[in-house]
Amino acid sequence: MAPLLFTMEAAKTEAGCDEAGRGCLAGPVVAAAVILSKPIPGINDSKKLSPAKRAALVEEIKHSALAYSIAFVDANRIDEINILNASIEAMQKAILSLSIVPNHILIDGNRFHEIEGIKHTCIVGGDGKYQSIAAASILAKTARDEWMMNVSLDYPDYHWDENMGYPTKKHLKALDLHGVTPYHRLSFGPVQRLIMTQ
Repeated sequence: MAPLLFTMEAAKTEAGCDEAGRGCLAGPVVAAAVILSKPIPGINDSKKLSPAKRAALVEEIKHSALAYSIAFVDANRIDEINILNASIEAMQKAILSLSIVPNHILIDGNRFHEIEGIKHTCIVGGDGKYQSIAAASILAKTARDEWMMNVSLDYPDYHWDENMGYPTKKHLKALDLHGVTPYHRLSFGPVQRLIMTQ
């Protein structure tokens, strides 16, 4: 597998940005933005890495990045503005929280709302093409997974420590048996249908 793209010339001004948790029924959507200082061996789209590999890379990314930021948008806000806008809002929050202001952003996906004064490029599948986006995907996923595992302690019936809020059979069964929690996205189909039938 060829290494993901990285350019030293862009490192001080170019941030990669990605989000995690768009398809979940519960929990926040989480975004990260990263300005890398150097290429990192083994970095890739977070979905293609084991939890152990992601954990090791998180430490390396945080140690070697010129700047990084992680932002959360909760389920209530997702219900208020929809998941696409919430994902973009999380990405904007992460970018605007960077300690270094980038002059260019690489966005994973095909939709983004412009931030005044900062150019951006949307790249479908960018987390499998550019190191900075892959680094952001790793930070976003690990932060969100940790958050879901923590709240799973209060709601063990939903198995969020295993499914991270995605609509697995165990999660859907728990919804039927125990109903919705304060962390569920009420506007998402399976949750909305359950509410309508109660």
